[in-house]
Amino acid sequence: MTGGAILLSVYAYFFYVYIVAPFTQSWRGIYGETHLPEGYSIRGIDVSHHQGDIDWNKVRRSEIGNTPISFVFIKATEGESLVDPKFKENILKAREVGLACGAYHYFLPGVAAEDQARNFIRNVKLQAGDLPPVLDVEVLGDLTKEQLRAETLKWLKIIELHYKTRPILYTYYKFRKQYLNSIVFDHYPYWIAHYYVDTLHYDGAWKFWQHTDRGRVKGIRGNVDINTYNGSLYDLQQLMIK
Repeated sequence: MTGGAILLSVYAYFFYVYIVAPFTQSWRGIYGETHLPEGYSIRGIDVSHHQGDIDWNKVRRSEIGNTPISFVFIKATEGESLVDPKFKENILKAREVGLACGAYHYFLPGVAAEDQARNFIRNVKLQAGDLPPVLDVEVLGDLTKEQLRAETLKWLKIIELHYKTRPILYTYYKFRKQYLNSIVFDHYPYWIAHYYVDTLHYDGAWKFWQHTDRGRVKGIRGNVDINTYNGSLYDLQQLMIK
C-alpha cells in the first residue's frame, strides 16, 4: 500500500469514527428511517399547534406499526401566560374519538414555578380517564442546577396538590442525567425522550418513551412524535385519573 493510500485510509477511519458515527442514529430520522422499538404493544403520539389542523377521526383509525394509537399528550401551556392555540380544540376532539388524553406544560426557566403552575391550572380541566398532567423540562436557562431542581419540584408539588394525582415528568435522557438526576424526581412517572436508538438504556423506572420526532400518522400532515408505553393496557388505565 502506498503512502497516499495509507493516509487516505487513516483519514477515512477518523472521518467515520468522529464525524459519521455520532450522527448515524439521527440521520435515520432525517431520512425517514424510523424504527419502532420492539417488545411494546401500546403506542401513542404527542402534538401541539405545530401539527396544525388534525383529523382526529383518521388518527383514531390509524396505526403505528400495526398497533392502534391508544393515547395522546397535547401541549396546553408554556411559561406564565402562553396557551397553545390548538389545545382546547385538540383535547376536545381527541377525547371525542376515545383516545386517552394528557396535557403538558412547557417549563420556562427564570419564570416563577408558582406562576407557571397557575397558568396550567387556569387552562387545563382534567377529567376521569385522562392521563396525569405533564411537566416538560428541557432547558436550563440562567438557572443553576440546584435552582432548576427546586423550581421543577415546586411546580410538580403544586400540580399534584391541585389535581390529586402525581404529575408526569418529561425530559431528555441526557438532560435528566445532567440536571434532574435526583432521588426526589424518582417519585414521579418518567416520560423519557431518547431518539433513534433501538434499545433504551436507562438505569431507572420509566413509563413513556418518546423515541422519534419524525413519525407519520394518518390525519396529521408532516411529522409527529411517536411514543411507547412501558407496561400493559391495565397499567395504563391505572395511571389515568379516576
